[in-house]
Amino acid sequence: MLKWRAAARTDAGCQRQRNEDNYYMSPDQRVFAVADGMGGAVGGAKASKLAVEAIEKQWKDNPPPQADREGIEKWIVDAVNMANDAVWQEAEEDAAVRGMGTTVVVAVQADANFIQIGHVGDSRAYLLRDGKPMLLTNDHSVVQEMVRAGRLTEEQARINPYKNLITRCLGHEEKVEIDQIPVDLKAKDWIVLCSDGLPTVLRDEQICDVVAKKTEPDVVCDELVKQTLDGGAPDNVTVVAIKYMDSDNGSK
Repeated sequence: MLKWRAAARTDAGCQRQRNEDNYYMSPDQRVFAVADGMGGAVGGAKASKLAVEAIEKQWKDNPPPQADREGIEKWIVDAVNMANDAVWQEAEEDAAVRGMGTTVVVAVQADANFIQIGHVGDSRAYLLRDGKPMLLTNDHSVVQEMVRAGRLTEEQARINPYKNLITRCLGHEEKVEIDQIPVDLKAKDWIVLCSDGLPTVLRDEQICDVVAKKTEPDVVCDELVKQTLDGGAPDNVTVVAIKYMDSDNGSK
């Protein structure tokens, strides 16, 4: 059975006055979430905070099963729906934040060398294995839909002026569709969750290069945020890094 260690960092970036990202890492390091809010300085920060608080409450009230894959999938659906409800209701009741929303990417770690990813929006999850990056999530954005349709290249997408327009988020509809990705893990794998502030500046290969050169999750998070800031960081940036190892190579 694998062991794992995790860390998280967030920063407002170089051009934003306020950090509208939020993250959650459960005390048992089984549930992780990154949320990137939108809807103005007040609304964005509130939306992402409400989302991660809903996920935290779900962990406290009803923690996910440790081995049942279907149970973990259902837990993610329930948690993200609770997060969506929290943002939707607040936006309906408070005219000052009407129209706010947030992305979310959630990861639930199982005992059985397995992690389940759920996401809405353009916050991302990566698997870094054998020195290669694998993007696990598909951005719910106008630009990425054009990439998938063959109308834009990835390079064109990086500089497209509409790259921040997302097609799905929490808080804009009463019901939300959640994409889920199961990931079977091996020793020396890394999972990285992030808001779009990271890949806006760093290419997937650069993210992978940082992970390959660092040994601990907190150092990986620090270096990824530093390199994003060094690159101008036009947006908030949040990173969660999870490192996997054989159980005889250190404790969780």
